[in-house]
Amino acid sequence: MQVFRKTTQQLTNVAEQRLRKILEARSEVAVPSEPAELLFEPPRDAVKPIAKLIVITLCLVGLLVWLNRPTTLTNPAVNSPGIPISVPPTLAEPTATDLNSFDQIVIDVKGDVNSPGLVTLSAGSRVADAIAAAGGLAIDADISNINLAERLSDGQMIYVGQSQSSGIGVDRRINLNLATVAELDTLPGVGPVMAGRIIAWRDLNQRFHTIEQLQEVPGIGSKVFKNLKPLIKI
Repeated sequence: MQVFRKTTQQLTNVAEQRLRKILEARSEVAVPSEPAELLFEPPRDAVKPIAKLIVITLCLVGLLVWLNRPTTLTNPAVNSPGIPISVPPTLAEPTATDLNSFDQIVIDVKGDVNSPGLVTLSAGSRVADAIAAAGGLAIDADISNINLAERLSDGQMIYVGQSQSSGIGVDRRINLNLATVAELDTLPGVGPVMAGRIIAWRDLNQRFHTIEQLQEVPGIGSKVFKNLKPLIKI
């Protein structure tokens, strides 16, 4: 009986020792757990191509944004005069000489004026304007026989003084560009109807450039013009 108890005791001790060894082995194996860390480190050879790709992508995006930006259209200033374009004479603007030939007249003023000589006046001026342009009347000048309101024509001469009473230097010719129907009616062979035709032709063609153009008026032939030529002017 004692032998049985002894044997049982020995088995129990052996079992305890084995169990203790197993527990100690497990305690040594079991290490306190630490939080796991996930580390990712790309290969060094792949870093440079990726960086280049990112830079190129950013450049392309910036270029597209710049090309699509809103722009304001402006007319560029032309600094260069470019190639001169010649204008045909028929289209060119009239010169000052051409304008003066129509808008101005030259009158010869003689006699009792302060500055006798040629004076330039605007078309449609009167005798009084020519005397004023010649410096005005001299002292004791006689103007009793001068029509100060008479309208002047280019090339006309005015004489102020005693000789005016005798008609010396007075141009009595009718100006075709300024004459009225009544004035043209005083010409030989020209009645009211013919005077109206002359004025109608003048209005249509703006003016007579030569007295010979009077023959273009219907009803005025070479014979009538020959009689009128000494009595008309332009």
